Amino acid sequence: MSRIAGEQDEEGKAMTDTSAGTDAGAGLAPEELRRLFLFESLDADQLDWLSRRGRTERRSRGNFVYREGERATCFFVLLDGTISMHRRVESTDVEISRTSQLGVYAGATQSFMVGEDSAYSSSLVAITDCRFWVIDAADIGERIREWFPMAMHLLEGLTIGMRSSQAAVGQRERLLSLGRLSAGLTHELNNPAAAAVRATASLRERVSRMRGKLAHLASGRVDAAALQILVEVQDAAVERMAKVQEMSTMEVSDLEDTIGDWLDDHGVANSWDLAPALVAAGVDPDWLDEVAAKVPDELLSDGLHWVAYALETEQLMNEIEDSTQRISTLVGAAKQYSQVDRAGLQDVVVKEGLISTLIMLGHKLKTAPITVEKDLAPDLPTVPGHPAELNQVWTNLIDNALQAMPDGGILRIRTAREDDCVLVEIGDTGSGIPAELRDRIFEPFFTTKPVGEGTGLGLDICYRVITQRHGGDLRVVSEPGNTRFQVRLPLRRGTDRD
Repeated sequence: MSRIAGEQDEEGKAMTDTSAGTDAGAGLAPEELRRLFLFESLDADQLDWLSRRGRTERRSRGNFVYREGERATCFFVLLDGTISMHRRVESTDVEISRTSQLGVYAGATQSFMVGEDSAYSSSLVAITDCRFWVIDAADIGERIREWFPMAMHLLEGLTIGMRSSQAAVGQRERLLSLGRLSAGLTHELNNPAAAAVRATASLRERVSRMRGKLAHLASGRVDAAALQILVEVQDAAVERMAKVQEMSTMEVSDLEDTIGDWLDDHGVANSWDLAPALVAAGVDPDWLDEVAAKVPDELLSDGLHWVAYALETEQLMNEIEDSTQRISTLVGAAKQYSQVDRAGLQDVVVKEGLISTLIMLGHKLKTAPITVEKDLAPDLPTVPGHPAELNQVWTNLIDNALQAMPDGGILRIRTAREDDCVLVEIGDTGSGIPAELRDRIFEPFFTTKPVGEGTGLGLDICYRVITQRHGGDLRVVSEPGNTRFQVRLPLRRGTDRD
């Protein structure tokens, strides 16, 4: 059965035993078999053999055709009705395909491989009353090996090769993704760490100067009252700095010139060194006039230097605090992203995973003028799932969106509640996905990137994580300038659904 993203409706609720509703009948005539696309190229003798060996069977609505894990004894071809294929993921039945197409087949599909397909790898359910053409697995397997020996060898090699390739390339894809994230995280951590180191070195120098200036002021030439005034001026300046409003570069430059002129006019040494620290604290000429009125003229220069050192010390401590807080935030995001301290199945807060993923991919947002627009619904309920796997999905989808906008654009992330699901929508303003490729983008190993730049497993991994591991749905809506990947996650596990 081909991949069809379906949703379990009222018809799929009752799943009873395989035997219930079974109605065996006669086989199909050769001319009827030829109308099925699977057998249209067979010759008369081959069709006659199938007609004699096969039979028709019916399944009533809501009954299993076969169950996952049972011995694969039969090969089924759909003649009438609608069927749904399910896989068991932990304790959840996940619908992976639904169709009513005449001639689709399921069951012992690998019976041509000796020793293979000994058990059904999925469950098949009759959504409506269905009729099948059925043949025993041993009969069809032996006949395929006899009729198509070369094709059998090719298919056997392809099957085994695909398994090995997908496992190896999938592992490589995960390692490359981890490597890219690690490199980005290292880069992000390096910036605040380096800033903290620089600020600490500067702070040590400023504290040394403060001690020297304080020793000079307290050498005996300054009475206690004057020293108390300087302490009060220092406290007032620090308090003023905490409330300063952000200024433009031009405003800062103009104010530094004005403060420098005031300092020169009042005989304060090294005015060019003091002005930036005073301006950063929001000091203006009026405030300096008030200080000059309180502090004796002979102490004004030393006193303002002492105040400036205190302000620089405060600024450096703020810089160290900001840098270490940034490091802590990155480490927290990495911990939340990797989910190293959590069990497999959790009540997942989708917003936390999206935000931590954005932080982890922060270095990529800076490589092009990307604007991030977030519309995250408040009070969104949690969803049952595997946090680390969902974070991998957000990473792949956001990374794809960024790659679609090499010259910049808008990354849109939206969450909302839709009935019994949580919707996560990740969009971009790139060139879009051509209509002829949209049905293939979730296929393994299919990629639109140049050779060597993509494995074609990113979206396949996303699809399998969402549909098979979480019982959800993943689809894409695309047009130039507006591509949106829509993830729908059920609020309850499949076994708890009504």
